[in-house]
Amino acid sequence: MSTVWRLALRDLRRGGRGLLLLAVCLFLGTAALAGIGSLAASMVAALDANGRQILGGDVELLVSQRRATVEELAAFASAGRVSEAISMRAMADAGGPATLVDLRGTDAAWPLVGRFRLAAGALSDRPRGREIAIAPALAERLGVKPGDSLRVGAARLRVIGLIADEPDRLGAGFALGPPAIIDIAGLEATALVQPGSLYESRYRIALPDPASAGIVRDRLLKRLAGAGWTARTSDRAAGGLRRGIDQFGQFLLLVGLAALAIAGVGVGSGVAAYLAGKTRIIATLKVLGARSQTIAGIFLAQLGIVAAVGVTGGLAVGAAVPWIITAVAGAALPVPPRLALYPVPLATAALLAVLVALLFAIPALARARDVPAATLLRDALAPRRWPAPVIIALMAALAAALVALAVLTASDRLLALGFVGAVGALIVLLWLVGISLRFLASRLPRPKAPLIRLAIANLHRPGAQTDRLVVALGLGFSLFVALAVIDSSLSSELRNAAPAKAPRFFAIDLQPDDAVAFRRAVDRAAPGATIETLPSLRGSIVALRGQRVADMKTLPEGAWVLRGDRTITWSATLPPRNAIVAGQWWPSNYRGPPLVSLEDKAASALGLKIGDSVTISVLGVDVPARIAALRKIDWGGLGLNFAIIFSPGYIEEAPHGLLASVYAAPAHDGAVARSVAAALPSVTLIRVGDVIGQLGAVLGQVAVAIRAAAAVTVAAGIAVLIGAVSASGRARRYDAVILKLLGGSRAQVLGAQAIEYAILSLLLAVVALTIGAGAGWYVVTQVFAIGWAPRWDTVAATLVAAMAVTLGTGVAGSLPALRARPAEALREL
Repeated sequence: MSTVWRLALRDLRRGGRGLLLLAVCLFLGTAALAGIGSLAASMVAALDANGRQILGGDVELLVSQRRATVEELAAFASAGRVSEAISMRAMADAGGPATLVDLRGTDAAWPLVGRFRLAAGALSDRPRGREIAIAPALAERLGVKPGDSLRVGAARLRVIGLIADEPDRLGAGFALGPPAIIDIAGLEATALVQPGSLYESRYRIALPDPASAGIVRDRLLKRLAGAGWTARTSDRAAGGLRRGIDQFGQFLLLVGLAALAIAGVGVGSGVAAYLAGKTRIIATLKVLGARSQTIAGIFLAQLGIVAAVGVTGGLAVGAAVPWIITAVAGAALPVPPRLALYPVPLATAALLAVLVALLFAIPALARARDVPAATLLRDALAPRRWPAPVIIALMAALAAALVALAVLTASDRLLALGFVGAVGALIVLLWLVGISLRFLASRLPRPKAPLIRLAIANLHRPGAQTDRLVVALGLGFSLFVALAVIDSSLSSELRNAAPAKAPRFFAIDLQPDDAVAFRRAVDRAAPGATIETLPSLRGSIVALRGQRVADMKTLPEGAWVLRGDRTITWSATLPPRNAIVAGQWWPSNYRGPPLVSLEDKAASALGLKIGDSVTISVLGVDVPARIAALRKIDWGGLGLNFAIIFSPGYIEEAPHGLLASVYAAPAHDGAVARSVAAALPSVTLIRVGDVIGQLGAVLGQVAVAIRAAAAVTVAAGIAVLIGAVSASGRARRYDAVILKLLGGSRAQVLGAQAIEYAILSLLLAVVALTIGAGAGWYVVTQVFAIGWAPRWDTVAATLVAAMAVTLGTGVAGSLPALRARPAEALREL
C-alpha cells in the first residue's frame, strides 16, 4: 500500500489538474444537499427549542365561537397555571379608512411563557380596559402614535404603545392583518363577540412538569369529549409551519438530488477523461510488472483524495448556509434558524456524494484496470466492452444503497422513491436515445457537404462519446426546462392571483339581523354591486364511520380537513362554483336527518364515499350526518366556498352568523369600506387584494428559493458539459491532427465540430422540452397545487441559452486540439 500511495501522490502532484472537474461536481452536489438539509434542520430545531414560547405554555386547548365554561376552566386550572386569549378579525379606524387587524383579547396571566414587550415610548407595560397595543405596521397605516385613539367595533380605545415582542405570535397561525392586543375587558367593550361571531378561544396551561404535557392533553380531551375542543402540546407548536418547512425542504432536497445526479454524470465524464489521458502510463506500469489491483489502487487513491477535498468543501459551505441565509435574508424567514452544526444532514449529504462518485467512477476505473500493456504499441481506440459481472454487481449494490439512503432520509418517502426512480428512468432513456442516435447516424446516407458528413460521422465513429453526451446534456437540458416552467408558472400565479370575477371584499361577523343594513350600506357606496350571503359557523370533524378522530394514531395523508375547525354552512340548493361528482343533492324542501356534502378531494383523502357517516362537532354538540354528495369546487374563483355543507333543518337551530362576498368595481373599494364601517362597525371587511398580496409574498419567497436551487443545478450542468467535452478531448485531438495533415483548415475542423454539437443540441432540446415540461407540470399542479401557466418564451429562451452554451463549450473545448503539432501529436497518439 505504501507503493500505491507514493505513486498516487506523485502522479497527482504532476498531473492532478485533470481531476478538477471531479472536485467541482462533488462540491456543487454536496453543497446543495448539505445546505438545504442544514437550513431545514436549523428551522425545525428553532421550533423545537422555542416550542413552549411559541405555543404560550405546555398545553393549548382551543374551541371556536364560545368561551370555556366554569367547569371547563376548573379542569384546566387543576392541571396548572392557565391563561385565556380570544382571537378574531376586526376592523380598526382612526378617522380614515378602516383597516383589517388580527385582534386578541388576553387575560392578566398572559403570556405564561416569554415576555410581552412594547417599544420605547409606551405609556404602559400592557393594555388594560379601553386601551390597545398595536403593531408598528398598523400604526403607520392608520397614522397613529401612542396616546392617540382608534375605534374597534363599538369601543374607542387609546393606543398605549407599539408591539415590540409578542412571544406566542408564531403559534397563533396565519394572520390576514397586523396584530393588535387588548385585554378581556376591552374586548367586551367592543361588542364584537356575539352569537355566531367567528372567534377562537385559546387556553394555555403551564404545567409543573412539562414532560407530562402529552398525558395531560389526553386526559383533558377525554374529559371534554364531544365539546368541540382540540388540543396540542409544545412539541407540536406551529404545526402548520413545521409541515410547510418539511414539505418545501423536501422539494428543495429533490432539486439537490437532481443536481447531484447531474454532477454524477460529470464525475463519470471527468474521471473517464482523466484516466483516458493516463492510458500510456497504465500500460507502462503493466510492462514494468504492476498488477491490475495495483493500478486500480493507485487511481482509486487519487479519486479518493480529490473527492474528499470536493466533499469537504461542499460540507463546509452547506454547514454555513443557515448563517448565510440569516445574515442575508433572516427577516424573510418565518422563524429565525437556530445556528449550529447539524451532523445528520451533513453526514447524509457526504454519504450520498461518495456513493454517487463511486457509482459513476467505477466503470472508468474498471476500464483503466483492464488496459493491456500492448497499448504502448498500438492505437487505443479499441471496441468498448461491457463491464465484468463483478463490476455490474458492485454498481447495482451502490445504486441500491444510494436509493435506500435517499428514500429513508426523506420526509415523504413515497415522493422521494418516485423521484429517484424517475431520475434513474430518465438516465436509462437518455442512454437509449444516445445509442439510437449513433445507430441512426451510421445508417444515414452520406451527405455531399464534407463538413456535415464529418459531423455525422463523429456521432457514430469508434470511440465517440455520443451516448455520454446525450445523457449529460439531456439531464441538464431537462432540468433547465423544468425549472423554467416552475419559475414562470409561479411568476404567472403572482401576476394573475386575482381572477377577473373575484369578489372585492369578504364580510365576516355579519349578524343575520344586520343583513338588510349591510346591503343598504354597500348599495349606497357601490350601486349595482352584487352580494352573496351564506350562513356560517365553525365545526370540526370528530368521527369518520364511527371511529373517533382523536383515537387515530396517524391522520391520512392530505387530511387537511381534519386539522382544526372549518367554516361550515348549509344550503337548500347547490351553491355556485360547485359541481356534483358523486351522489345527488338533497331536495330544496328537505327536513330529514342531517345530510352533508364534502369536497371531493377531501373525501378521497379520508377514504369516504357516498353513504358513509361523519360526525361534526358544532359549538360543542356532535352532529352525526350521512354523506349525500361529493362536490368539485372551483377554488380559483375566490368566492364563498365550503368544504363541508349541511342540508337545511337541524343545523339551522345553531347560533350562527353570515358570510358575505361583495362584487363591485375596484374604484368603489374605499367607499364600500367607509360605508360599512360607519353603518356596522362590528362587521369585518377583508379586502381580497390584501389576502392575495400576502399569498403573493409567500409565493415570491418560494420562487426565490427555487431560483437559488436552480443556480446550483445550472452550475452543475455547465460542469457536466465541460466534463463531457473533456472526455472526448483525446479523440478530438486525433481528428484535428489527421484533418490538418489532409489539408483541412482550422475553420473547417471547428465547423464540423460545431455542426455535431448543434445536431446534438437540437435533438436534446426536443427531448428535454417533453421531459422537462412534464416534470414541471407535475410539480406545479400536484406539489404546489397552482395553475399550470408556463411562459413558453421563457422556456424557449432557456433552451436557446443552453444550446448556445453547449455549442460554445464544445467549440472552445476543441481549441486545444487545434494547437497540437502534428508530429508531436502523432508520436503521442
